[in-house]
Amino acid sequence: MKILIVLTSHDQLGDTGKKTGFWLEELAAPYYVFKDAGAEITLASPKGGQPPLDPKSDEPSSQTDATRRFAADPEAQAALADTHVLAEQSAADFDAIFYPGGHGPLWDLAEDPRSIGLIEAAIAVDKPVALVCHAPGVLRHVKGSNGTSLVAGKTITGFTNSEEAAVGLTDVVPFLVEDILKANGGQFTRGDDWASHVVSDGLLITGQNPGSSADAAQRLLDLLAERSTD
Repeated sequence: MKILIVLTSHDQLGDTGKKTGFWLEELAAPYYVFKDAGAEITLASPKGGQPPLDPKSDEPSSQTDATRRFAADPEAQAALADTHVLAEQSAADFDAIFYPGGHGPLWDLAEDPRSIGLIEAAIAVDKPVALVCHAPGVLRHVKGSNGTSLVAGKTITGFTNSEEAAVGLTDVVPFLVEDILKANGGQFTRGDDWASHVVSDGLLITGQNPGSSADAAQRLLDLLAERSTD
């Protein structure tokens, strides 16, 4: 079982002068869900190399068992320091694709033709894609085989407007994840702010927030297992 994890290369939080990137929990928790299930994991990002970490996700209050395990794992740290270049990855080489969030993806991956093409290619060859927190915003320009938005008519979730307001970045982000998913015809669902909420619709799995990351990864594994027995 081979899983590609796609990370952002964007490190600027709009015009605030502050840093952003990927959210550590949303990489670390799924990483170990996959690794402990025996998956072969490949990390990739638009620029390759070390992707930027959102500094807030590395603060003591944001640490979890998974983030502490990741920090102490030489193999994981080496993989993170040398991610593959996204443009060199093919959906044909993997069984599934997973996108962690953080605010960074809203600026680069949402507009990156290589990311858009990768997701479209995966869906076209019947391979699942899971995205958590801000990462469902990466689906902004992704089309289905019928030429309309991939999320149109699909049950989907992502970082909610109220969660974005709670972190004070409503007017900083280039777009709100909830709004763009709804605008593209997604049937947006939500749980309580910060509580795990994961939905799946066909090949698409989405999680609402950082607390949903492990559950979204497990849902992806469950889907792969179901499909392998069909």
